[in-house]
Amino acid sequence: MRITPDNKLKRLIIIGDRVLIRPHTPEERTSTGLYLPPGVYEKEKVQQGYVLKTGPGYAIPTPVEEEESWKPEEEQVKYIPLQAREGDLAIFLVSGATEVMYEGDKYFIVPQSAILMLEREEEM
Repeated sequence: MRITPDNKLKRLIIIGDRVLIRPHTPEERTSTGLYLPPGVYEKEKVQQGYVLKTGPGYAIPTPVEEEESWKPEEEQVKYIPLQAREGDLAIFLVSGATEVMYEGDKYFIVPQSAILMLEREEEM
C-alpha cells in the first residue's frame, strides 16, 4: 500500500532527523471477534504508521574556510540522509515520539533513532 502525503502537508517542513508518521489504525476487533475499546492501542509501547515526510537527515557541518570573494557561496551544511522514505511502514517506540494534531488529524513526529523497523515495497 503506497501512502502519499496530502496537499495540506506539503506546507510542513520536517527538521533534521525527524520523520512525520500517520498512525496506522488497527483493527477494532480481535481475531476471535471481540470489539476493542478505542484507547487499547494508544497504551502500547510500540506502534506503527506510514511515513509521510522526512527531514533532510543528520547535519554535518563543513569546515569553515577563508572567504574569497570570487568563489560562489555554497551551502555550509551537508546532510547524511535518513533511512526512512515516504510511504514506508514504520514500527516505532511511542516513548520517543511526539503526538501532534494538525488540521484535525493525529500524527507522530518521531526521531529516526526511535524507529525500530521499516517495511518498504521495493519498486522494480
